[in-house]
Amino acid sequence: MNIKVSTARLAVLGWVVVMAAFPLVVRNNYQIFILTLIGLYTMLTVGLSLVMGYAGQVSLGHATFYGVGAYLTALLSARAGLPSWAALLASAALTGLLALLVGVPIFRLRGHYLAMATLGLNVIFNLMMKNETEITGGPSGFTNIPPLSLGRFVFDSDVKMYYLVWVVAAVVLWVSLNIVNSRVGRALRAIHARPPPAESLGVDANAFKLRVFALAAVYAGLAGGLYAQAVHFISPSSFDFLFSVELITMSAVGGLASVWGSIFGAAVVVFLGQFIRDKMNLILEGASGEQEIIIFGLLLVIIMVFLPEGLTSGGLRVVRGWQARRKAESG
Repeated sequence: MNIKVSTARLAVLGWVVVMAAFPLVVRNNYQIFILTLIGLYTMLTVGLSLVMGYAGQVSLGHATFYGVGAYLTALLSARAGLPSWAALLASAALTGLLALLVGVPIFRLRGHYLAMATLGLNVIFNLMMKNETEITGGPSGFTNIPPLSLGRFVFDSDVKMYYLVWVVAAVVLWVSLNIVNSRVGRALRAIHARPPPAESLGVDANAFKLRVFALAAVYAGLAGGLYAQAVHFISPSSFDFLFSVELITMSAVGGLASVWGSIFGAAVVVFLGQFIRDKMNLILEGASGEQEIIIFGLLLVIIMVFLPEGLTSGGLRVVRGWQARRKAESG
């Protein structure tokens, strides 16, 4: 047990050192921004992992809360005149409150109806952002979003935002790991595995699911606000159904019930997305964003069919099975 704990701590320490040293080694701002995106998507994927992997609820519209956080941060800081840090925190809280309000009727649904309801949220949000041009800027987007500042210190560079995002992502990971290993986490696993027996023991399934849904929305609102403050421009296309599919793919790649796997899932999908955008026209002439969603959809289906635990846990299971067969054959 001690060896396992020490190994885990060393792995975490090594990850922290590598992430902290990366901007000192790489001077390419674009690469630093890509890693910043991975940090933001890690926060989103952790929340989705709690909702889908532990609470057992399908959410096809998680990008909605990411967009709500981004637009609220932009409106509160650029239009209402709130300090940028206050706008960020208020946006995260309001996004969580919105999730509580919409979660009450949504969680009365089950199965495919629940999935379609969350998808409907994404469609409604996107239409509102496109049509309310006086408030959101419409399809042209919302510009001139002020950067995050704490006193006189302004996060006005890619490197500063990189460190900030990953510090926040580390806090999100720590909070989520504590939840998973607590009484709440055990209750969620019981609800996911066998809802009727869990409820017979006094576990309020809907209450737990609603709280986790709201917490995931707070994570998404926080990530959306940081994204808006990092790029200073947002548009509805950044929060559409395609991005929701990417988020589900990230969660599936890392493992639906794996908090640490969220980092791996986010990194794989971000780099794969960059590769598709760079190389798709060379592979398929006249390709567009529609082909990208097809590729992510196929990847999601393959993982869910053959490696439902995700590439990390599922890959290890396949390797162990292969080693066991070889040992049995040689013995």
